[in-house]
Amino acid sequence: MTKRKTPPRDAFAAREAEKYENPIPSREYILDLLDSADQPVTHEQMCVMLKLTGEDQIEALRRRLIAMARDGQLISNRRDAYVRLDKIDVVRGRVQGHRDGYGFVIRADGGEDIYLHNRQMRKVFDGDEVIVRLSGEQYRGKEEGAIVDVLVRNTTQLAGRFFNEEGVQFVRPENPRITHDIMIPFGAYGGAKHGQIVVAEITQQPDKNRLPTGRVIQVLGDHMAPGMEIELAIQAHGIPSEWPSAALAEAALLSHEVLEKDKLHRVDVRHLPFVTIDGEDARDFDDAVLCERRKGGWRLYVAIADVSHYVPVESALDIEARARGNSVYFPDYVVPMLPEAISNGLCSLNPHVDRLCMVCEMTISDLGRITGYQFYEGVMHSHARLTYTKVGEILTGEGDTRVALREEYKAVVPQLELLHKLYQCLRIARDERGAIDFDTVETRIQFNEERKIERIVPIKRNDAHKLIEECMLCANVCAAQFIEKHNLIGLFRVHEGPTETKLANLRAYLSELGLGLAGGDKPTPGDYQQLLQMIQDRSDGHLIQTVMLRSLRQAMYQVENHGHFGLGYEAYTHFTSPIRRYPDLLVHRAIRSVVRGTEPTTHVRRVDTAKAIPKKFIYPYTASDMVVFGEQCSRTERRADEATRDVVSWLKCEYLRDQVGAVYAGHVSAVTSFGLFVELNDLYVEGLIHITSLPHDYYRFEPAQHRLMGERTRKVFGLGDELVVRVVRVDLDNRKIDFELESANAIRRPKSAVKPKVAKRGASQSPNNKKTEGKKAGGGKHFAAPVVTTFGGVTGDSKKSSSGIVVKKAASEKPATKQSSTKQSSAKTAAAKPSAKVKADNTKKPAVKTNAGGKKTSAAQPAAKAPVVKAPVVKTVVAKKIVVKKVAEAGVAPTAASAKKEAAPAKKVTATKTPAAKKVSAQKPASAKSKGEVDHGRKNAKAASKAAPATVQSPAPKATKGKAVTGAAKTTAKKPVVKTKAKD
Repeated sequence: MTKRKTPPRDAFAAREAEKYENPIPSREYILDLLDSADQPVTHEQMCVMLKLTGEDQIEALRRRLIAMARDGQLISNRRDAYVRLDKIDVVRGRVQGHRDGYGFVIRADGGEDIYLHNRQMRKVFDGDEVIVRLSGEQYRGKEEGAIVDVLVRNTTQLAGRFFNEEGVQFVRPENPRITHDIMIPFGAYGGAKHGQIVVAEITQQPDKNRLPTGRVIQVLGDHMAPGMEIELAIQAHGIPSEWPSAALAEAALLSHEVLEKDKLHRVDVRHLPFVTIDGEDARDFDDAVLCERRKGGWRLYVAIADVSHYVPVESALDIEARARGNSVYFPDYVVPMLPEAISNGLCSLNPHVDRLCMVCEMTISDLGRITGYQFYEGVMHSHARLTYTKVGEILTGEGDTRVALREEYKAVVPQLELLHKLYQCLRIARDERGAIDFDTVETRIQFNEERKIERIVPIKRNDAHKLIEECMLCANVCAAQFIEKHNLIGLFRVHEGPTETKLANLRAYLSELGLGLAGGDKPTPGDYQQLLQMIQDRSDGHLIQTVMLRSLRQAMYQVENHGHFGLGYEAYTHFTSPIRRYPDLLVHRAIRSVVRGTEPTTHVRRVDTAKAIPKKFIYPYTASDMVVFGEQCSRTERRADEATRDVVSWLKCEYLRDQVGAVYAGHVSAVTSFGLFVELNDLYVEGLIHITSLPHDYYRFEPAQHRLMGERTRKVFGLGDELVVRVVRVDLDNRKIDFELESANAIRRPKSAVKPKVAKRGASQSPNNKKTEGKKAGGGKHFAAPVVTTFGGVTGDSKKSSSGIVVKKAASEKPATKQSSTKQSSAKTAAAKPSAKVKADNTKKPAVKTNAGGKKTSAAQPAAKAPVVKAPVVKTVVAKKIVVKKVAEAGVAPTAASAKKEAAPAKKVTATKTPAAKKVSAQKPASAKSKGEVDHGRKNAKAASKAAPATVQSPAPKATKGKAVTGAAKTTAKKPVVKTKAKD
């Protein structure tokens, strides 16, 4: 090995000597040493280069090299020689699995994800940290990689279902990102029974040639046991739910109430009328607000629970809170970040008790701009615990409820009114700032006594929600500015603008609608907000908003501040929820290090009797520490979202298990290359219509337009389309619901429609004839003359009539403006009234009207008094699909007798009075039935067969060819539900 110049002395030797009794060279020095070497260096060679002779030092160096390799600073080759990772062409990252077997490597340097083939994923679990080498090939625009080494195995145990099939025992993980089956050796199944939910400990990690093996260490219970979905999600996603004994011991040492000695050396604000405003089901109150009117503006106080006072740095409570990252809120259940003695007790700002807090006192102008702020440690006393519903009723409600609430809370009503006026100023400033304000809807699941879903209800945001949100935003902005001004290393909440690809897709989608997004390659939040204001009165405005929302990136915690695009802030962080978010606790420590420091500043308020505390005891973090914390907190946030989504999906699948075969109205909430995701309007449950279940055609996915288009029929299924679907399958294990298209209201075709085909003679058709079964809208037979068809009473573009009747006119005439197809049952109309009056009007388009005057007619009284009109003959033809359609609605096969009755013409008219048929509603498709009409029996079939026969006439043998008249199908799609948190 060629010797190069040895690096200078270790600059961090003093730090190492302070940490260890028998120190060795620091990591930084080892990296410099490897950088100066011209080839990889083994452990023995490095000991010689560093002149280490003692056994303790040699062993310490070996352990340090292993730790550096684990942390991705070094990598060892087949000769066990070490080299700097940045000197070879490899990439470090974390594995993210996919349910289909392949996966990706999320790069540590923030670059584009790397694709891993199924063969590579056999070696690792989701979440493992690896080093990959780029293969030079690409898969769908992503670089493909090969795993060089697995740095850290992050999966030591997992939850899943235990199977015992013909002597082969294995556990199938519930985490969909892990596709390995865990083999369980004989005798290691822990007494589990086939189909039960268990927790397995991994004893052998997967590799290229072997499946992972493990042993059952816990049996959670049966698959469908109440509450199992939450326990399963906690285990499957690795959410810490058991408290370490050390953390519980520290929590037990804390008193139930604030000690008098802790109230000293703080700013006393107990006399100020602070109030807490939260949801009805909230149990931890971490923020309180107060507002005062000042000359030319306002003074806003936001008091946040002082968690940093009770959770010391690197204590057992702190280490566990960091591992959890945040509280996880499941439906009707919470996994807290801190023990309940702290989160719901000592640190919760409960009413009428003293609590320690960190106060952000802000001065805000009448224009809604923050002109000054101060942070200080305080002791407060909440004067009322209010809910969003009550405050909304007090501020904007009407009637006796408002009067009663204002009387009950009369002591704080003036305070609430001041807060509402301040909110109006802040709202104006928000609009001027250009913050993106998406109109979203949240939902809440309500359970019955057996903890099964009773119903899913939307949560309406009122002014109380928005008021608290604006107050929290102001405090978070001041905290971010404080960190920047005092040069602190902290975590910012970063939300960057759209990527080039997503921006291009958004512009392509908007261009088809005649819209545009200003701002060029780098649009601002104001450009987004301007577009939102342009579309707010459009019927498809919520669809455009959904596409705009999906074009934005996900917010993350980062050390480098890149601003918050969605809110329109240059600097933003999280300060207001230290009980349930670890980044907020870190921000509190950063601010407290300045409050208890000696640095002169105008942005803190210090108490003279408070002693200064060295920064290393309050905030001893380096930039590398913060980078790790940011990645950890971003990861735990996504983990919580995925676990919550899994539980909600489980509950919704369980709710629909008994509804297989039921028909519901819904709208397309997402479009993918493999089908349509449809959300049911009243249930807020989402399922998939697979692309193979769509009307027979080859469909092309157009991602920019968020739609599927048929190549032959030119049918379009796009985002927001109103559909009527049938529940055909519920897969509880995979949290999947499959729908089948029952009917569609939002089918669009270009004006150059497919040429109509000439219908064959014959009105009736055997139900076994495949040509008449399951016809797609727009795929039916047409007569040669121009026709106008209706779907559910709404003039559509090549859609089937709800009655199956097509009105044919002579080639010289215009299509009729009123049709017999608007009746609910054309067969009954034709049987009861065979004589139709045709009136000619020189000023209006000719119309076809049936005689429904209510007069009694009989065979002896033919309709001979009708005036003779020399207008072209109008023939009413029953489409040959009508019989099959009636049969489909009845749910049984037609008999031969009923088929003859359908085909036979009516010879006589009875004297029975026949009321006029009701018109079909334009909003409801013909196939959309009420809940009671879903399951048809033979009684309905018999009733249908007793209906009066329809008159069938053959079309003229020589018909003039024409084009089908097309119309724009206008539908009012329901707003898709986008769940967001009220406070960011």
